[in-house]
Amino acid sequence: MQTHEIRRRFLDHFVRAGHTEVPSASLILADPNLLFVNAGMVQFVPYFLGQQTPAFATATSVQKCVRTLDIENVGITTRHNTFFQMAGNFSFGDYFKRGAIELAWSLLTGSVEDGGYGFDPEKLWATVYLDDDEAEQIWLSVGVPPERIQRRGMADNYWSMGIPGPCGPCSEIYYDRGPEFGREGGPEADEDRYLEIWNLVFMQNERGEGRGKDDFEILGPLPKKNIDTGMGVERVAFLLQGVDNVYETDLLRPIITRAEELTGRSYGVEHADDVRFRVIADHARTAAMLIADGVNPGNDGRGYVLRRLLRRIVRSARLLGADKPVMSEFMAVVSEAMAPSYPELATDFKRIETVAVGEETAFLKTLATGSKLFDDTVAEVRSAGGSRIAGTDAFTLHDTYGFPIDLTLEMAAEAGLEVDEPGFRSLMAEQRQRAKEDAQSRKHAHADLTIYKELVDRGPTEFTGFDELTSESKVLALISDGVRVPVATAGQDVEVILDRSPLYAESGGQIADRGSLTASGLKVRVNDVQKIAKQLWVHKTTVEHGQITEGDAVLAQVDPAWRRGATQGHSGTHMVHAALRQVLGPNAVQAGSMNKPGYLRFDFNWQGQLSESQKADIEAVSNDAVGANFSVNTFITDLPKAKAMGAMALFGENYGDEVRVVEIGGPFSMELCGGTHVEHSSQIGPITVLGESSVGSGVRRVEAFVGLDSYRYLAKERALLAGVASSLKVPSDEVPARVEQLVERLKVAERELERTKVQAVLSQAGKFVQDAERVGRVLLVAAAAPEGVGAGDLRTLAGDIRGRFGSEPAVVVLLGSDGGKVPFVVAVNKPAQELGFKAGDLVASFGPSIAGRGGGKPEMAQGAGSDPSGIPAGLTAVRARVAELAA
Repeated sequence: MQTHEIRRRFLDHFVRAGHTEVPSASLILADPNLLFVNAGMVQFVPYFLGQQTPAFATATSVQKCVRTLDIENVGITTRHNTFFQMAGNFSFGDYFKRGAIELAWSLLTGSVEDGGYGFDPEKLWATVYLDDDEAEQIWLSVGVPPERIQRRGMADNYWSMGIPGPCGPCSEIYYDRGPEFGREGGPEADEDRYLEIWNLVFMQNERGEGRGKDDFEILGPLPKKNIDTGMGVERVAFLLQGVDNVYETDLLRPIITRAEELTGRSYGVEHADDVRFRVIADHARTAAMLIADGVNPGNDGRGYVLRRLLRRIVRSARLLGADKPVMSEFMAVVSEAMAPSYPELATDFKRIETVAVGEETAFLKTLATGSKLFDDTVAEVRSAGGSRIAGTDAFTLHDTYGFPIDLTLEMAAEAGLEVDEPGFRSLMAEQRQRAKEDAQSRKHAHADLTIYKELVDRGPTEFTGFDELTSESKVLALISDGVRVPVATAGQDVEVILDRSPLYAESGGQIADRGSLTASGLKVRVNDVQKIAKQLWVHKTTVEHGQITEGDAVLAQVDPAWRRGATQGHSGTHMVHAALRQVLGPNAVQAGSMNKPGYLRFDFNWQGQLSESQKADIEAVSNDAVGANFSVNTFITDLPKAKAMGAMALFGENYGDEVRVVEIGGPFSMELCGGTHVEHSSQIGPITVLGESSVGSGVRRVEAFVGLDSYRYLAKERALLAGVASSLKVPSDEVPARVEQLVERLKVAERELERTKVQAVLSQAGKFVQDAERVGRVLLVAAAAPEGVGAGDLRTLAGDIRGRFGSEPAVVVLLGSDGGKVPFVVAVNKPAQELGFKAGDLVASFGPSIAGRGGGKPEMAQGAGSDPSGIPAGLTAVRARVAELAA
């Protein structure tokens, strides 16, 4: 059965069962925790967390995934792939364990004629989480015998993404490949013979921070019980195609075959060659999928991963004997094999091929010079009787010849040498520090700016935005992920450098303009503009329609509404700065700012929180200046003259010989500034100070809305106050006093409720004493407390029970259940302590049952667990321990 057919049958099966078919998400999502999508459920995380409501109760998809943590292991064995397809079915509060298990079982064992996969039921095994009796019973009910069901711990059968988010126990389905692949005993014994093909995750909890598969906190239950399953398409493919591993399936074997033709070597003859063939097959497919989703080779992040994959392909092909470029051939095979499921590989093939071949061309030049240098270095090390390549040599390979450190490490290992990696890392850190000094914008602080050098040398971008919002411009260069490209097409993100531009580049705290670049048949959206070396405008854009080419004549235009709001925000910042100094004095020195349409924030050096009256005065002074309708004047002068006039300069900023001064209302506000501003202060509109806060030692921050955003904020606040006044049935000016009265009444009611609650809990102490059981020489109360009793009340109750036993030796163990937590208290009276009973020691007997920890003194210990289902087992365990000690 071909892989595309396996995918189609999976989706059809679940669509027939009422699921909505959802297309695969891009490999790149706006998730700061993920470099690439690495699981089928990633696009559904907001639904599992209850943050969004899905338009469907059940869904099915085949998600493309990339995992790159083990690139070095790819090819060494046949188990590792960087790209894979995860077929999944999902339930958002609909069906749970039984539905997931029955649907999976019917697809796997259903006949091929009826749309199933036709697996022999006798070869399928299931694993369940340690205490998941429910899942085990369902497996038994569908026909899996008990001897083919195994229980496994958290590391194997409790699933999460490896980061905070949804999680839950899981049940995995394994296929027995037969005795020729390993020993008997099920998945616990041998996971090469017993191959996992499907994981059914019962998504019911949310996890916190932690490391590893079993070292993280369970924060609590999700809003609903959900299902998230993942079937490995590639693994099912090699089983149904009757081959030994993924690399021999219909999607990867053609790449190996093409590599055999290009190199003259044969797959399956020598292990070292086989590793290289598998590297080519795996990395070629992954690279094509990444490029299709918009990744371009680069020096960090996703771009670096892609660059590393492509360069490993080139190097592996060379080691197999290829003496000509190969990338175009491999991309073509990938496109042909994968396009039936991913048609963009065919429709966008030219771009994918161009990117891949461009990286190959660059790397072949690198290899030609760098490999000789590497060989010379190896010869020098060996002639000196050494075994380690110096960090300086590794750095030279990287910095001068573009060798990634990973490649140097691999080549050194093959030569039987080590590399001084700490020395290399130290030199890299020094280089990054130097790069910071060359970068104006934080967005380029760690970037390699050599690509811009030629453009910077040609001279600065002419900024026309002080005089006009539209300019005729010429495209000087296009850059994508650090590489010059001749053309960019619809849907592509690209940096555009123009000879002249009216769009303001981010600086001085002012966010960059938004706008567009247009020409006949072309529309490019400008998302951001950054400066390189203080003089080159880099427009970060997205091509919406047509294609943009280096040398094109375009019309660069600022969004007028954006610019109007931006000028209000920037001029408003000057108003607030002047007002701060007027209210607080000259020691309120600017420490930074940020402004954008409708909003500003201003950081200043100041010790201590501002009073309400000071904040009110700052707002009043600012708005008085707005109402005065001051003229806004700008002029160019030299720095000494500007300072002599009293113009404020930002401390630490480097200014040129000539500076631009923005003056508003004569002496009211005069600053050195290169930003865009209103023509008269009244155009700023109302300024509303939202508040002030600390952003560091001795630095405060004021935030404010300006213009229409200020008006909308005030209107919202007015409506809110009117609503509260209406609910309280008092005039608006009486709302504060009325709210204060209600708060005081609420406090009184809460105190009374707490007293009543404590009395109700304590009233049950007699019943617990009455039900105490004799265990040897002591009386034991080991019981579950009433639902909802918190830790504090539980401690009070346990102490009261203990006190009622008088001189009779007694041990009290109470386990509660409060919102998914299991608070517990152990209390031991003096006579029982004299017999050797210690409260803290008893915790160890039942703690594991409830996933809990705690401790204390001999007379009392307390703590909490996270597994309420373990309470009965915990009580049984503590009874057994007390009996053991009392014997």
